[in-house]
Amino acid sequence: MSTYVSKEIIAELDAARIASLKKSSRLRVGVGDNSYKILTLWKDGFTVEAATTPRLRGLVDIYDGANHLYQCLIIADEEAVGEMRYEFKRSTIASDKAPLDFYRAPDAPIALLEARD
Repeated sequence: MSTYVSKEIIAELDAARIASLKKSSRLRVGVGDNSYKILTLWKDGFTVEAATTPRLRGLVDIYDGANHLYQCLIIADEEAVGEMRYEFKRSTIASDKAPLDFYRAPDAPIALLEARD
C-alpha cells in the first residue's frame, strides 16, 4: 500500500481545514477600518489566512465579535500551509474605562447621596 498523497489532494485538505477554522472562529483582527478573521489565537500570537489577508504589521486590535479584547503590536513570523503567523511584541488587554492613578478600596462608596429636606 502506498502512502503517497497527490499535491492536489493536500491542497484541497488544507483549504477545507482553513475554511473550517474560519467558519468556527469569532475572533478577528482590526487594522484601521478593515478586519480579518483570526484562524487561531494563542498567548504569543495568532494566524490568519494568507491568501485573503494582506501583510499586517504594527498596531492592531483583536476582537471577539463586538468585544474589544486586546491592542497588540505585531510582527510577521512565517507563512505555512496557507496560514500567515504573527507574533506579539506587546499585547495589552483592552479596558472600557481609564486606569486609576490611585488605590481604590474594594468597599469604597461609589457615589455620595445628599439628604433632602
